[in-house]
Formats: sequence, structure tokens, C-alpha cells
Amino acid sequence: MIWYPYQQMKTMKEPYKITNAEGVYLYTEDRKMIDSVSSWWSVIHGYKHPVLTEAMKSQADRFSHVMLGGLTHEPVQKLADKLAKWLPGDLDYCFFSDSGSVAVEVALKMALQYYVNKKDFKRTKVLSLTHAYHGDTFKAMEVGDDEDYHFILEAYGEKKDVIHIPTQIQALEEVFAARHEEFNCFIVEPLLQGAGGMRMYDISFLKRARQLCDQFGVLLVFDEVATGFGRTGNRFVADLVQPDILVLGKALTGGYIGHAVTVANHKVYNGFYGDEPWKALMHGPTFMGNALACAVALKSIELFEEEDYISKIRRIEEITRREMQGFKHPKIREVRMMGGCVCVEVKDAKDLSGFQQFAFERGVFSRPFLNYMYAMVPYVITEEELVKVLQVMKEWFSIR
Repeated sequence: MIWYPYQQMKTMKEPYKITNAEGVYLYTEDRKMIDSVSSWWSVIHGYKHPVLTEAMKSQADRFSHVMLGGLTHEPVQKLADKLAKWLPGDLDYCFFSDSGSVAVEVALKMALQYYVNKKDFKRTKVLSLTHAYHGDTFKAMEVGDDEDYHFILEAYGEKKDVIHIPTQIQALEEVFAARHEEFNCFIVEPLLQGAGGMRMYDISFLKRARQLCDQFGVLLVFDEVATGFGRTGNRFVADLVQPDILVLGKALTGGYIGHAVTVANHKVYNGFYGDEPWKALMHGPTFMGNALACAVALKSIELFEEEDYISKIRRIEEITRREMQGFKHPKIREVRMMGGCVCVEVKDAKDLSGFQQFAFERGVFSRPFLNYMYAMVPYVITEEELVKVLQVMKEWFSIR
């Protein structure tokens, strides 16, 4: 029996059984529906894209996987080289893993060991944001701040190694002034906090964070697992403010297969480089640098570049603002829009009960959570398809 995610198995409704998928559409036995959430924000090119499918098939004809321990291969070398050239500044060193959560764990481990390697044992704490979500593995949960997902950590009592602050410059300056000597890193979901409620904030906060991290010797980590590859309207938020460590996942492979990467700048990498064996990063996911994943990721990046996906995302935001700007209802707290994301936050989660089935019956797959109805559509969506998604969201409130 399948144990499904984020569900009480005793009371969960039967999931929709998908028999096929193509473009922006998911198919059940008797209907099709637009996937308005891109399979947890990853399928940016749509389903069954011929270029991506061929990349995986072609690589599988050679080999599907070899470990990176003592071995290497062309797809992982090409992907690392491509990312080093494609990413801003000196974000050049790629440590691959098999999921975004693991990639966050690697980033946090890097940040701590960077200072341990310098014999600085005081910097044991991590600065993070309120409402943060960085994954469901243990350290990722600890730097997160979402009691709906991570209440299990209450069993350990009060957090001792993580400090959370809101996205306010005053709070940022105060915590750095008081505790900067304790922090090894400051980890953020830049501009857009995903599972914590699609919360959006201003770039000025990140610019000030960069200044303070430089001033006090704290590493800045951007978790762009959700925000990377255009979701905020920027290629990467790291293009605007450069972190020391960047985490990518989800859309890295166009949603075809699980893969992620933790990218370090020269300063971080050089903190591990030397003759001493104990300075090495002792981490190694079995499927890091998987050949199938690397092959499809390379083609995904090529598509993103060659077909000017930033323009596609700008058009998605333009249409979304046209359709949703000024949309109000007594049950709605706020409508938020940024790049390829729109979120309708309601005052009471009960007011979204039944929306998933409502949308399904109208040809849209949606997955609201808590107080949040949202869409993060594939970038290949047409205007007509996008308008349909947004109309279904608005229509729900017309019957409330």
C-alpha cells in the first residue's frame, strides 16, 4: 500500500489516478485537467517534452547511473561546467544530490564545516526566517519554521541552534548586532517563501543581508529550490544578490527526475581545499550526479535559454495581474503575485475545503494547502489555459 505525503491515511480522499500527461495537461481515464501547480513547481516545460524525453532515452542507451565515488562521466561534467558559466559571479563549485531537501542539508553542513575547518567552533547557529520551509529532512526542518509541517520537532524542546526573524530590515540589523559571532550562515528562500504561505518580500532585505553577512563574516545561503529558474520573474534571485551558497532543485531537470545541486563560491570551496584529509566534505548521496538527471538538466537549461523563458514568465505575470489585480472577496485576506506565482490567502482554511474537487470538475488540477489557494503553472501554458486557471480560482469565491 502506498503511504502518501502530507496525508492522514485514514481520512484522505482517493487521489486522482493519472494515465497520461502531455504539455500542461494531466489525464485521468475520463477527463483532462491543466496542472496549475507544475507537479510541485518543477515541470516548467510541461509534460512529455520531446527534447527532454529524447535526452533521457539517449543517455539510458549508454548508461543510467554510475557513482561519483572514484568515477565520473560526461553528463555530470558538462552540467557542472554549464552551471558554473550560467550562474552569476564565482558560484562555480557544484555538489550534486538527489533532492532539494538533501541539497539544503549539504549547504548547512558546508556552512558549519567551513568554520570548523578554520578552527572557529563558536559559529554553531543558523539564522533563518519566520515561516521558512526548506524541506522535510531533520536539519532542513530545524531551520524551517512551519509548525503545520514540522511539529514533530517539539519533542526535542526549544530550538537551540536556529534563530528565526521576520523579513524586516530592523529585525535583521538587530539580530546581527546582538548575535553575529554565533552564526555560521543565514539561509533564506529569496523573495518568495513557498510552503510557508507564498509570502513575498522586497529585494532590499536581501541586499542588506548581503552587506551584514560580509561585515560580520557570515555565509549567505539562498535556497532557490522553488524560486530558481524564473519562478520569481528573475532567472535566479542570485542574479540580483549573490549568495555564498546556492541550492537548486525541482525545475533543474524540468521535473523529469529528482536531482539537486548545492553550488558554492570560491571562498567556501577553498575552505575545504588543502592537504588535510579532515578538511574534506564527508558527504556523498548514492545518486548524486545521476547521468539521466544530468542529461535532462542540460537540455532543460538549453530550452530555458533558447526559447527565452524569462519572456514567457513575464507574460504569465502580465496576464495574471490583468486577471487578478483588484480581485476581492470578504473571505480573502490578500492576493499576492510575483513572476510565475499567484496566491490567494483566505482568512479561514475552511473556506478552501472542497476547492480541489471543484477545480477538478472544471478541468484544473489544484492543490491548496492551509489558507492558501495558489497557482505556479508550467511556463509553456497558453494565455487561454492560464486564464482558465485563474477564472476557476475566482469562480470558487462567487459561490461562497
